[in-house]
Amino acid sequence: MASNASEPLIGLTSYLEPAKFLVWETEAALLHRVYIDGIAAAGGVPVLLPPVSGAHDRLISAVDGLVLAGGADVDPARYGQEQHATTYTRPNRDTFEFGLLRSALDAGKPVLGVCRGLQVLSVALGGTLAQHLPDTLDSADHQPAPGTFGTTTVSLAEGSRVASILGAETKVPCYHHQAIDKLGDGLVPVGWAADGTIEAAELPGGEFVLGVQWHPEQNPDDIRLFEALVKAAKEHA
Repeated sequence: MASNASEPLIGLTSYLEPAKFLVWETEAALLHRVYIDGIAAAGGVPVLLPPVSGAHDRLISAVDGLVLAGGADVDPARYGQEQHATTYTRPNRDTFEFGLLRSALDAGKPVLGVCRGLQVLSVALGGTLAQHLPDTLDSADHQPAPGTFGTTTVSLAEGSRVASILGAETKVPCYHHQAIDKLGDGLVPVGWAADGTIEAAELPGGEFVLGVQWHPEQNPDDIRLFEALVKAAKEHA
Protein backbone atom coordinates (compact mmCIF):
# COMPACT_ATOMS: atom_id res chain seq x y z
CA MET A 1 0.00 0.00 0.00
CA ALA A 2 1.28 3.49 -0.84
CA SER A 3 2.45 5.77 1.93
CA ASN A 4 -0.11 7.92 3.74
CA ALA A 5 2.59 10.00 5.42
CA SER A 6 2.87 13.73 4.89
CA GLU A 7 5.80 13.14 2.53
CA PRO A 8 4.54 10.99 -0.36
CA LEU A 9 6.75 8.41 -2.02
CA ILE A 10 7.55 9.39 -5.60
CA GLY A 11 8.91 6.70 -7.90
CA LEU A 12 11.49 7.82 -10.46
CA THR A 13 12.44 5.59 -13.36
CA SER A 14 16.17 5.09 -13.78
CA TYR A 15 18.83 3.83 -16.17
CA LEU A 16 20.90 0.68 -16.40
CA GLU A 17 24.14 1.99 -17.90
CA PRO A 18 27.89 1.37 -17.74
CA ALA A 19 29.36 3.64 -15.06
CA LYS A 20 32.67 4.34 -13.37
CA PHE A 21 32.94 5.39 -9.72
CA LEU A 22 35.60 4.97 -7.04
CA VAL A 23 37.52 1.82 -8.06
CA TRP A 24 34.56 0.31 -9.93
CA GLU A 25 33.71 0.19 -13.61
CA THR A 26 30.46 -1.71 -13.94
CA GLU A 27 26.82 -1.52 -15.00
CA ALA A 28 24.84 0.56 -12.55
CA ALA A 29 21.25 1.59 -11.88
CA LEU A 30 21.43 5.36 -11.87
CA LEU A 31 19.66 8.67 -12.40
CA HIS A 32 20.81 12.28 -12.53
CA ARG A 33 20.79 13.53 -8.95
CA VAL A 34 18.92 16.71 -9.90
CA TYR A 35 15.71 14.65 -10.23
CA ILE A 36 16.16 13.33 -6.71
CA ASP A 37 16.95 16.77 -5.31
CA GLY A 38 13.94 18.27 -7.09
CA ILE A 39 11.49 15.78 -5.62
CA ALA A 40 13.01 16.11 -2.15
CA ALA A 41 12.89 19.90 -2.31
CA ALA A 42 9.24 19.67 -3.35
CA GLY A 43 8.41 17.67 -0.23
CA GLY A 44 8.41 14.15 -1.64
CA VAL A 45 10.49 11.09 -0.85
CA PRO A 46 12.30 9.96 -4.03
CA VAL A 47 12.43 6.22 -4.75
CA LEU A 48 14.51 4.96 -7.70
CA LEU A 49 12.84 2.32 -9.86
CA PRO A 50 15.42 0.43 -11.97
CA PRO A 51 14.17 -1.32 -15.13
CA VAL A 52 14.58 -4.88 -13.87
CA SER A 53 11.12 -5.95 -12.73
CA GLY A 54 7.85 -6.96 -14.33
CA ALA A 55 5.92 -6.38 -11.11
CA HIS A 56 4.48 -3.12 -12.37
CA ASP A 57 1.27 -3.18 -10.35
CA ARG A 58 3.14 -3.95 -7.13
CA LEU A 59 5.65 -1.17 -7.68
CA ILE A 60 2.94 1.37 -8.46
CA SER A 61 0.97 0.31 -5.39
CA ALA A 62 4.05 1.10 -3.29
CA VAL A 63 4.43 4.71 -4.45
CA ASP A 64 2.11 7.71 -4.47
CA GLY A 65 3.28 9.23 -7.75
CA LEU A 66 5.50 8.48 -10.74
CA VAL A 67 8.14 10.42 -12.68
CA LEU A 68 9.04 8.98 -16.08
CA ALA A 69 12.55 10.39 -16.41
CA GLY A 70 14.44 11.40 -19.53
CA GLY A 71 16.82 9.12 -21.37
CA ALA A 72 17.24 7.11 -24.54
CA ASP A 73 14.78 7.11 -27.44
CA VAL A 74 11.66 4.96 -27.49
CA ASP A 75 12.01 1.99 -29.85
CA PRO A 76 10.30 3.17 -33.06
CA ALA A 77 8.91 -0.34 -33.60
CA ARG A 78 6.44 0.58 -30.86
CA TYR A 79 4.89 3.16 -33.18
CA GLY A 80 5.35 1.32 -36.47
CA GLN A 81 8.46 2.99 -37.88
CA GLU A 82 11.89 1.88 -38.97
CA GLN A 83 14.75 3.07 -36.79
CA HIS A 84 16.43 6.31 -37.87
CA ALA A 85 20.25 6.29 -37.97
CA THR A 86 20.37 8.72 -35.03
CA THR A 87 17.87 6.87 -32.84
CA TYR A 88 19.35 5.04 -29.85
CA THR A 89 17.20 2.79 -27.72
CA ARG A 90 17.09 0.92 -24.42
CA PRO A 91 14.47 -1.82 -24.86
CA ASN A 92 14.60 -2.81 -21.18
CA ARG A 93 13.53 0.69 -20.18
CA ASP A 94 10.72 0.67 -22.75
CA THR A 95 9.28 -2.59 -21.46
CA PHE A 96 9.55 -1.47 -17.84
CA GLU A 97 8.23 2.05 -18.26
CA PHE A 98 5.33 1.20 -20.56
CA GLY A 99 4.24 -1.36 -17.98
CA LEU A 100 4.65 1.07 -15.09
CA LEU A 101 2.73 3.76 -16.92
CA ARG A 102 -0.19 1.44 -17.66
CA SER A 103 -0.35 0.41 -14.01
CA ALA A 104 -0.17 4.04 -12.87
CA LEU A 105 -2.96 5.09 -15.22
CA ASP A 106 -5.12 2.16 -14.14
CA ALA A 107 -4.55 3.08 -10.49
CA GLY A 108 -5.14 6.78 -11.02
CA LYS A 109 -1.70 7.67 -9.66
CA PRO A 110 -0.21 11.06 -10.57
CA VAL A 111 2.30 10.89 -13.45
CA LEU A 112 4.86 13.43 -14.63
CA GLY A 113 6.73 12.60 -17.84
CA VAL A 114 10.02 14.41 -18.50
CA CYS A 115 11.39 14.58 -22.08
CA ARG A 116 11.50 10.86 -22.96
CA GLY A 117 8.73 10.52 -20.38
CA LEU A 118 6.36 12.65 -22.47
CA GLN A 119 7.24 10.49 -25.47
CA VAL A 120 6.59 7.27 -23.52
CA LEU A 121 3.24 8.65 -22.43
CA SER A 122 2.24 9.57 -25.97
CA VAL A 123 3.47 6.38 -27.68
CA ALA A 124 1.82 4.23 -24.99
CA LEU A 125 -1.48 5.86 -25.96
CA GLY A 126 -0.99 5.29 -29.68
CA GLY A 127 1.08 8.30 -30.71
CA THR A 128 4.11 8.60 -32.98
CA LEU A 129 7.38 10.53 -32.82
CA ALA A 130 9.48 12.63 -35.16
CA GLN A 131 12.72 10.70 -34.83
CA HIS A 132 15.21 13.46 -35.66
CA LEU A 133 14.22 17.13 -35.51
CA PRO A 134 17.19 18.39 -37.58
CA ASP A 135 15.61 16.61 -40.55
CA THR A 136 12.70 19.05 -40.51
CA LEU A 137 13.67 22.17 -38.54
CA ASP A 138 16.49 24.06 -36.89
CA SER A 139 16.94 22.18 -33.62
CA ALA A 140 19.69 24.36 -32.14
CA ASP A 141 17.43 25.49 -29.30
CA HIS A 142 16.27 21.96 -28.53
CA GLN A 143 19.70 20.29 -28.44
CA PRO A 144 22.62 22.65 -29.09
CA ALA A 145 25.42 20.07 -28.68
CA PRO A 146 26.07 16.75 -26.96
CA GLY A 147 25.77 17.23 -23.22
CA THR A 148 24.67 20.85 -23.58
CA PHE A 149 21.17 21.95 -22.62
CA GLY A 150 19.37 24.52 -24.73
CA THR A 151 16.83 27.09 -23.62
CA THR A 152 13.33 27.23 -25.10
CA THR A 153 10.45 29.59 -24.44
CA VAL A 154 7.20 27.63 -24.21
CA SER A 155 3.71 29.07 -24.64
CA LEU A 156 1.11 27.28 -22.49
CA ALA A 157 -2.59 26.88 -23.21
CA GLU A 158 -4.97 28.97 -21.14
CA GLY A 159 -6.99 26.81 -18.77
CA SER A 160 -4.58 23.87 -18.91
CA ARG A 161 -3.16 22.19 -15.83
CA VAL A 162 0.38 23.12 -16.78
CA ALA A 163 -0.54 26.78 -17.29
CA SER A 164 -2.14 26.83 -13.85
CA ILE A 165 1.25 25.76 -12.50
CA LEU A 166 3.65 27.79 -14.65
CA GLY A 167 1.61 30.61 -16.18
CA ALA A 168 1.04 31.51 -19.82
CA GLU A 169 4.71 31.32 -20.79
CA THR A 170 7.85 29.78 -19.36
CA LYS A 171 11.53 29.64 -20.32
CA VAL A 172 12.90 26.14 -19.84
CA PRO A 173 16.05 24.01 -20.27
CA CYS A 174 15.75 21.36 -22.96
CA TYR A 175 17.76 18.57 -24.55
CA HIS A 176 16.09 16.39 -27.16
CA HIS A 177 16.47 15.45 -30.82
CA GLN A 178 13.04 13.80 -31.05
CA ALA A 179 9.58 15.20 -30.44
CA ILE A 180 5.88 14.42 -30.66
CA ASP A 181 4.54 13.87 -34.18
CA LYS A 182 1.04 12.47 -33.61
CA LEU A 183 -0.19 12.70 -30.03
CA GLY A 184 -1.51 9.62 -28.27
CA ASP A 185 -5.24 9.09 -27.82
CA GLY A 186 -6.82 11.34 -25.22
CA LEU A 187 -3.79 13.58 -24.76
CA VAL A 188 -4.27 17.30 -25.32
CA PRO A 189 -1.39 19.51 -26.51
CA VAL A 190 -0.96 22.34 -24.02
CA GLY A 191 2.53 23.76 -24.67
CA TRP A 192 4.48 24.77 -27.77
CA ALA A 193 7.90 26.10 -28.68
CA ALA A 194 8.09 29.00 -31.14
CA ASP A 195 8.77 26.55 -33.99
CA GLY A 196 5.56 24.62 -33.25
CA THR A 197 7.15 21.68 -31.45
CA ILE A 198 4.76 20.26 -28.85
CA GLU A 199 6.42 20.90 -25.50
CA ALA A 200 3.67 19.76 -23.12
CA ALA A 201 0.64 17.48 -23.21
CA GLU A 202 -1.79 16.30 -20.58
CA LEU A 203 -4.82 14.12 -20.04
CA PRO A 204 -7.87 16.25 -19.27
CA GLY A 205 -9.89 15.50 -16.17
CA GLY A 206 -9.21 15.20 -12.50
CA GLU A 207 -6.12 12.98 -12.55
CA PHE A 208 -2.63 14.49 -12.73
CA VAL A 209 -1.13 13.10 -15.96
CA LEU A 210 1.26 15.57 -17.56
CA GLY A 211 4.24 15.28 -19.87
CA VAL A 212 6.76 17.99 -20.74
CA GLN A 213 9.40 17.83 -23.44
CA TRP A 214 11.83 19.96 -21.45
CA HIS A 215 13.92 19.17 -18.36
CA PRO A 216 12.50 20.85 -15.24
CA GLU A 217 15.03 19.06 -13.04
CA GLN A 218 17.79 21.15 -14.60
CA ASN A 219 16.45 24.34 -13.01
CA PRO A 220 16.69 23.94 -9.22
CA ASP A 221 15.28 27.45 -8.76
CA ASP A 222 11.94 26.41 -10.27
CA ILE A 223 10.49 23.22 -8.77
CA ARG A 224 6.85 24.07 -9.41
CA LEU A 225 6.17 21.00 -11.56
CA PHE A 226 7.63 18.72 -8.90
CA GLU A 227 5.64 20.56 -6.23
CA ALA A 228 2.46 20.05 -8.24
CA LEU A 229 3.18 16.34 -8.62
CA VAL A 230 3.89 15.96 -4.89
CA LYS A 231 0.69 17.85 -4.04
CA ALA A 232 -1.32 15.59 -6.35
CA ALA A 233 0.33 12.54 -4.77
CA LYS A 234 -0.62 13.74 -1.28
CA GLU A 235 -4.21 14.22 -2.37
CA HIS A 236 -4.36 10.75 -3.93
CA ALA A 237 -2.69 8.91 -1.02
